Amino acid sequence: QVHLVESGGGSVQAGGSLRLSCVVSEYTYDRDALMGWFRQAPGKERQGVAAILSDDRTTYGDFVQGRFTVSQDKDKHTLYLQMNTLEPEDTAMYYCAAGRKPWNWGWSSLLQSPLYDYWGQGTQVTVSS
Repeated sequence: QVHLVESGGGSVQAGGSLRLSCVVSEYTYDRDALMGWFRQAPGKERQGVAAILSDDRTTYGDFVQGRFTVSQDKDKHTLYLQMNTLEPEDTAMYYCAAGRKPWNWGWSSLLQSPLYDYWGQGTQVTVSS
């Protein structure tokens, strides 16, 4: 069973940075491997933040605007999300997820939660103004 554990969340002031990590176990990094970060704020729908393919190509939600960087270390089975220039609107529970790239994939589809079969428990990010 694939297992994901996030860490690195916390409370920061606006303009600050955080680096989230997600340790993944029992997951096969084949050519269709797909890893992603999502977030959900109270009263809002889950939102795709970033996704990364097995070849390290990435895509981001429009709201990221160059502030976040997703990366992975397959040897360490770890997914990362470097978040800079954080804003109060970034306050949310952040989740990492693992799935498989479908044959008919498109960049926008990689940020859709139905593609992901396995989810972590989340790590809270709070940004104060």
